[in-house]
Amino acid sequence: MIRRILAVIAGMIVGSIGVWLIERLGHALYPFPAGLRPDDLEGFRSYVENLPFMGKFIVILGYALGALLAGFIATKVANNGKPAAAIICGVIFTFFTIYNMIMLPTPVWFWVLGIAVWGLVLVGYRLALNKNRI
Repeated sequence: MIRRILAVIAGMIVGSIGVWLIERLGHALYPFPAGLRPDDLEGFRSYVENLPFMGKFIVILGYALGALLAGFIATKVANNGKPAAAIICGVIFTFFTIYNMIMLPTPVWFWVLGIAVWGLVLVGYRLALNKNRI
């Protein structure tokens, strides 16, 4: 039981790092406006609303990498061949994503991809099971 809990925690940490890395790339390409404070929700909403398509799509790519990494790591740490740890990571990340989409102005396509992409935890799970890879 402890190993499965640690698997979910490890998957969440590594998945979050994957999302963060890609989002850092997005912020390098589409920097925050000068003077935007981390606690300025209205300023951040305005930034997101005016972000071009590619700026938003990079976030989806971050979610995709995070999902793959979370599913892979959670499965490797759980070491039981079952997808439960990966699926739990995907569900938790999906809830965080929905919360972010409620808080920020995101288009419909972002909602669809933002939720669907977390299914990639199952691809990470399958990659972790494949003994011929990594």
